[in-house]
Amino acid sequence: MKPFLFVTDLDDTLLGDDSALKALNRKLKQHRQQSQTKIVYTTGRSFGSYQILAKAKSLLRPDALLTSVGTEIYFNAEPAELDPEWSAILAQGWHREQILAIANAFPQLQLQPPSEQNPFKISYYLCDPIAETIIAQLKTALAEKGFQVKFSYHAGQDLDLLPPNVDKGLAVKLLRSKWQLATSRTVTCGDSESDIDLFSGEENGIIVGNAKPELLQWYQENQRQSLYHAQKAFAAGILEGLQHFAFLPKC
Repeated sequence: MKPFLFVTDLDDTLLGDDSALKALNRKLKQHRQQSQTKIVYTTGRSFGSYQILAKAKSLLRPDALLTSVGTEIYFNAEPAELDPEWSAILAQGWHREQILAIANAFPQLQLQPPSEQNPFKISYYLCDPIAETIIAQLKTALAEKGFQVKFSYHAGQDLDLLPPNVDKGLAVKLLRSKWQLATSRTVTCGDSESDIDLFSGEENGIIVGNAKPELLQWYQENQRQSLYHAQKAFAAGILEGLQHFAFLPKC
């Protein structure tokens, strides 16, 4: 067995079918023990929210964890160690306090709790009917002041303002370099439009069978041999993809 770098989104990708998750975990655990394969989770959840989820779902301990919409990379589970190299990358061109002041001037934006904020993530609640208009106005206001900001709006209510350098694909590249694993020995998994960064490089990619329409549309427009759209959903789809790319045996 040769090691590989396994990177997966959590909600509605790895998670969603507990029986399939158990089967996949068993195979991944065995492969890591025998070949030093690396397991990485990426999630929009905060670190605290991830910890609750990991315990509830008996997730395998990851070798690295990408949380809070890609703004934090952690190594080691207990105690968790925030990666300073990734923080330094995100700090370039990011002016949190000035951006926060401009956004706070919009009464339609309601700040989320402190647990959902971090130095590289400003999170608001914004109701869907007015979201498109408010986001456009906020983008204009920030651009007029010379600030570059990445926007992430999801679940019809959550708006995140992020540094322009936030990119899950770049984070994967950083981890791959750290562990000296080739692109061909890297596989990423996702289900939604927010995972497109994971599929935009040359790595192998698994789009699970329950993927959302926005990601499927992107896939139709960007098909390539290193992208695989699984027939099965959730962890079963990931296992199907890992077998397709021969990272795990079909038996």
